[in-house]
Amino acid sequence: MKLIVGLGNPGRKYKKTRHNIGFQTIDALLERHGWKLNNSKFHGDYAIEHFNGEKIMLLQPQTYMNLSGESIRPLMDYYQIETDDVVVIYDDLDLPAGRIRLRQKGGHGGHNGVRSTINHLGTKEFKRVRLGVGRPANATPVIDYVLGKFPKEEQKAVEQSIQDAADAIETWAEGKPFIEVMNDFNH
Repeated sequence: MKLIVGLGNPGRKYKKTRHNIGFQTIDALLERHGWKLNNSKFHGDYAIEHFNGEKIMLLQPQTYMNLSGESIRPLMDYYQIETDDVVVIYDDLDLPAGRIRLRQKGGHGGHNGVRSTINHLGTKEFKRVRLGVGRPANATPVIDYVLGKFPKEEQKAVEQSIQDAADAIETWAEGKPFIEVMNDFNH
């Protein structure tokens, strides 16, 4: 089984914020296929579906961003999912809004959701899909910036990056090696 994790914060007030672009990518995949997050366990809402003959799990941790690993690790253990079959989708300040970057491994880059995931998985070697949100242009504190919504002029590019990320996830779930998916989708 492949585990596709979108990082974000639960609750209505965070729904369209920069920090929730991982949740938005999971939502895009759910919408494409008419799936629903119909399971709640281990501090997460998830769906188990079949895609192209492969079992996949789509997860939105409900722990708040900083504790994301507390949902991911127990689900991996319970369903016996290997780290090699996990991809984590999240916002990245170092990429401009609308850009995506796939990586096979890496550090947390100051992202607390990724830090929690690394701590609970005990490794930095899990697949990632990073979606650009850019950096604040003025003295806006980072926390206020990531918990803010995208301005109107960025929304089209952001929506396209979410769709591109969903395409990349589907390509990987169809069995294409992640390194090849990276070559196809990094932009």
